[in-house]
Amino acid sequence: MEIIIPIENSIAVIFAICYLYQFFYTFYMLFSNDKVRTVENFKLHKFGIIIAARNEQSVIGHLIDSINNQTYSKELIKIFVVADNCTDDTAALCREKGAVVYERFNDKQIGKGYALDYVFKDLLKNGDDCEGYIIFDADNLVDKNFVHEMNKTFNLDYKAFTCYRNSKNYGTNWVSAGYSLWFLRESKYLNNARMRLNTSCAISGTGFCLKKQTVIDNGGWPFHLLTEDIEFTVDTIVKGGKIGYCADACVFDEQPITFGQSWKQRLRWSKGFYQVLGKYGVPLAKNLFGRLSFSCYDMLMTIFPAIFLTVLSILLNLTKIIYGLIYTNSSTNMLTHGFVSMGQFLALGYLMLFFIGFIATITEWRSIGTSTARKIIYMFSFPFFIMTYIPISITAIFKKVEWSPIEHTVCTSIEQMQEK
Repeated sequence: MEIIIPIENSIAVIFAICYLYQFFYTFYMLFSNDKVRTVENFKLHKFGIIIAARNEQSVIGHLIDSINNQTYSKELIKIFVVADNCTDDTAALCREKGAVVYERFNDKQIGKGYALDYVFKDLLKNGDDCEGYIIFDADNLVDKNFVHEMNKTFNLDYKAFTCYRNSKNYGTNWVSAGYSLWFLRESKYLNNARMRLNTSCAISGTGFCLKKQTVIDNGGWPFHLLTEDIEFTVDTIVKGGKIGYCADACVFDEQPITFGQSWKQRLRWSKGFYQVLGKYGVPLAKNLFGRLSFSCYDMLMTIFPAIFLTVLSILLNLTKIIYGLIYTNSSTNMLTHGFVSMGQFLALGYLMLFFIGFIATITEWRSIGTSTARKIIYMFSFPFFIMTYIPISITAIFKKVEWSPIEHTVCTSIEQMQEK
């Protein structure tokens, strides 16, 4: 049993190599005064807003209203909605609000990636005059200056770029708060740091912009794994491209509120990360060592399942405990060491996650739309939310997972959001 301790030490070293740089990102953002590159005399570009929607009549109207109320020139914004396998009045509602609507019915190729590919191929085929495409989910709301701010970043040399991701329903419960806090941290302490350090950012879900040339180069949107956003990100970086970030463009996203919804969604995400790792793991590693690309290292660590190291650590501690229980006469020290080691591992994991949530909460305090009490409470529940990824990630290894829609019910306007 003496071999266990060296293995544990090796796991700790590997974990540090894989993820310590993300703590560097955090401290860099806290103490650095570096500014993001900007273009002073930027031109105005024409944007197509693309929304993939499936039975979203209860929420999509508020999104379109927030787009129509942009401070950016209305002549330079065109809204396209893909009503994907809808059985409600989503298509009619969007037409009433001035959107160009595509109705798509395909029960074999299901998911946002296929819907985006459908509309992109039609736009390219018919010679659309937009210079860039901004992608939203139907449950989103956007700040009135969103397109104006994204236009500034458009003039920089990125294939695509993403935005600051806030939430419509942060304060509903510990589940929605867990998501929200993670996305705030991802925006502020991952993508913002990457942008300032001139390495590639990562697309996450919604509120991102693609340059038209990027869509042309890809022949549409050929990304159909369960996490098509990270698939696009990794594919872009492997090919030598770079993704940017616009800190001043804010999108509000609706988060799941039940653990059942969350389990289903994060199970798909976990399976999707395994798929991306299987498809791009080797090319990322080759570019990491061949081009000495830090972006490839960053993305490889992003898609590499930290759960493997976590589970291995737990199994090693359980092995020590079980061994100590069986051989009580000769292994009292092993039993004690097992319990102590397990406790230290769990406590350290909780404290690390609490630190992440605490920093994000304090620095983004004014952006979080809920009461002071809930902000404080959800800092403490955040580590438990992230720890639930352990059973989810294990299940995703063995279970067949398919895309399925998440029901959206938070019907609020951007004006109501900004009053919180």
